[in-house]
Amino acid sequence: MLHLYRQVVALRRVSPVVLAFKRENSDRFPISNIRLVRRSGFRWVRRIWDGQIRKIPQQAYPCESRSILRLLDDERCALLHIYFGNNGLFWLPLIRRSPVPVIVSFHGADAGVNIGSKTARRLLAEMFDFCAVILARSNSLATVLVEMGCSPGKICIQRTGIPLSTFHYMHRSRPEKEAWQLLQACRLIEKKGLHSTLHAFAAFSANHQHARLTIAGDGPLRDSLEQLAVKLDVAERVFFTGFVNQSTLLTLFQSSHFFLHPSEQPADGDREGIPNSLLEAMATGLPCIATSHGGIPEAVTHMKSGLLVSESNHEAMNHWLERLANDDALRESLGRGAAAAIEENFDLRGQITKLEDIYLNAASAA
Repeated sequence: MLHLYRQVVALRRVSPVVLAFKRENSDRFPISNIRLVRRSGFRWVRRIWDGQIRKIPQQAYPCESRSILRLLDDERCALLHIYFGNNGLFWLPLIRRSPVPVIVSFHGADAGVNIGSKTARRLLAEMFDFCAVILARSNSLATVLVEMGCSPGKICIQRTGIPLSTFHYMHRSRPEKEAWQLLQACRLIEKKGLHSTLHAFAAFSANHQHARLTIAGDGPLRDSLEQLAVKLDVAERVFFTGFVNQSTLLTLFQSSHFFLHPSEQPADGDREGIPNSLLEAMATGLPCIATSHGGIPEAVTHMKSGLLVSESNHEAMNHWLERLANDDALRESLGRGAAAAIEENFDLRGQITKLEDIYLNAASAA
């Protein structure tokens, strides 16, 4: 994941060693200091027995934990940071035995999916107790973790950091013939609210025949979304790009006039921390319409750094699209407010400084 890569390579006061079961996408993520962890050949048994039959969180086998323990010793590591809460549960057998402080970070979906059983809750409580620090991407996520049993004193807020040297403010003028360019960039899954985006665009484009919507990303909902675009009679004005790299995404941000991200919580409990693409769009000064969901209101202040509507409310989204299209001053104000909010609260350098402070404090307290 790009936001994790940015975090790892930006560290300066500590020297990271990345532990992983396998190496992938080395061209996109050129990290040299990676050590491979032994993976048990019986993991398929675990997947069936724990995941499908017992329906409890899968956990590491002893040989896998021993592999990490050896690597921690070989590399003289002073601290172990496990990304994502579900991985924290997986590595609980290791956490119990860890000779160094352990930090587990939660990002959103990992605080709401597949933790409904009594066994999962018990294991989660044990993980909280053994960890030195629990990181949360947003205050709303921290509240959820407290409700799940984590001591508030163990939680630190560590937000996504956006590299402002790449994603910086740019002014946008009213397009000729009102050829408004709308953008949503995300994985094509239910919690991203893409059906609402398509319905809102269909209503907006009825009054703006030169408007275009780009949906950047891929995922399991692509076919159904393409079918919905046909049903709404906007298929010729909606462009599905599939996965795009960062340079292409930046170009899309710069060439767009509005950014949409109407996140919503589906039945399985999946929820956002704060979407990275939303933060990147805001950094470039794109006026954004999002929902009062998860940690989004911690980045977007209504009428100051963006616009907020209730979940699944495409009528409200269309209302604000029309308002933005007819109010040059509002577009300019929201765009500048968005960029200022990212610079103040989500600058990568500032977030790395906070993370390094957390690391050093946890290691020195051991």
